[in-house]
Amino acid sequence: MAFIDYYKVLGLDRNATQADIRKAYRKLAKQYHPDINKDNPQAQERFQEINEANEVLSDPEKRKKYDEYGEHWAHAEEYEAQRHQYEQQYGQKESYGNYMGGFGGFGDFTRSEGNTGGFSDFFEQLFGGASHHRARQHPLRGKDYEAELHLTLRDAAETHKQILSIGDKSIRVTIPAGVFDGQRLKLRGHGGEAPQGGTRGDLYITFRIAVDPTFTRQGDDLSTTLTLPLTTVLLGGHAIVPTLTGEVRIKVNAGTQAGSKVRLKGKGMPRYKKDNERGDLIVIFQISIPTTLTEEQHQLCIKLQQTGV
Repeated sequence: MAFIDYYKVLGLDRNATQADIRKAYRKLAKQYHPDINKDNPQAQERFQEINEANEVLSDPEKRKKYDEYGEHWAHAEEYEAQRHQYEQQYGQKESYGNYMGGFGGFGDFTRSEGNTGGFSDFFEQLFGGASHHRARQHPLRGKDYEAELHLTLRDAAETHKQILSIGDKSIRVTIPAGVFDGQRLKLRGHGGEAPQGGTRGDLYITFRIAVDPTFTRQGDDLSTTLTLPLTTVLLGGHAIVPTLTGEVRIKVNAGTQAGSKVRLKGKGMPRYKKDNERGDLIVIFQISIPTTLTEEQHQLCIKLQQTGV
């Protein structure tokens, strides 16, 4: 599989700030979200790449490893352990870098899909290729597992734990509030066992969020339709709106038109891994036209008609 440059995925350079990363992720996640690209497999694949890039670059510790080791960032701790073992055994700090092909530091290394040799060869020697000098072969790695976890929209709106059964194992998974339909979560070390005492594989969980009967989701925003009585539309008044956190009472202006909207700030979905941040709830008004009238109501409508309304 070709190496994916996470910075390029988000359209950023390597000096991007955390604010730049958040802004780029939100823009791209909204653009390529599966909810608005249901018939576009390429957009869904792009959405997964965007989430994967954000998962690494938005975490300062993971980003530091990625900046130093590139596509091999997940093996950074194994490399450091190997280097420490070598230094303890041979007592020569500098020689380890020379012995591994001169890569004593990786900060200035340029990573690209076309790169061959050098950095990748070093990891091949360290983690799985033929022995080179005194380097010992890295044990085989276990198989990665894939699983789906089905949630309601209200489940996805709250951080909570669920038990996921994988084979004969039960795994307690913490689901952060604000996850998207189609988003993947990686659980390191919860995949298949490895032969010869190697590292277990990883578990990838894809979230599937069911269609909600009340709310429609677009990114972090929600929308809902509210039907108003004709008298409230004509005279003005108040209405009760359902939200994910309970009902709220809003004012309805006299003369409100069908299809008009009201935006309730902070009443939408929680923003993924952003404490105390939520999207908005957009209320779309519809008008209930009565199909039957009493004689009194009929006469009142006639009088109203006679006024020219």
